[in-house]
Amino acid sequence: MTAAADAHRALITAALTEAEVPFTEPEPGAFLLTLPGERKYRTLVWLLIGDHELLVESFVCRQPDENHEGVYRYLLQRNAKLRTVAYCLDGLGDIHLVGRLGLETLSAAEIDTTLGVLLTAADSDFNPILERGFASSIRREWAWRTETGQSVKNLQAFRRLIESGDAAS
Repeated sequence: MTAAADAHRALITAALTEAEVPFTEPEPGAFLLTLPGERKYRTLVWLLIGDHELLVESFVCRQPDENHEGVYRYLLQRNAKLRTVAYCLDGLGDIHLVGRLGLETLSAAEIDTTLGVLLTAADSDFNPILERGFASSIRREWAWRTETGQSVKNLQAFRRLIESGDAAS
């Protein structure tokens, strides 16, 4: 690694340590973070130092089972309100949040802000994505749990979806 890359690694390490964000560095310049959430239990984030930018990437949700248009419309509308990260799809159709920060202007404050935006988006958008893209699966799971006497406690966020019978558009 170059001296500049080492300086960026030190900056990122210090920023994550100061913010008390758990992370590992599986290889030099590749940081894997775990951010806690409320709706989405945890969000894993990669920070990858490149030649000119810091790549920020996080898996949000697998490819929707249904209502692709409704899910993608929602994500595109959300992109217009996000700073430093945006929703995108990988080759399998899985949903990710991705951002790029220039290394020349990289700071602890910008890393903190970007992680905050990413976590807020992944966590607050998780249930709306599930409602749009997995409504049938949620209904089947609710019915199975109800029929077999299982708890539906972790499905309570979707009670409106079950009662109305409609997927969010």
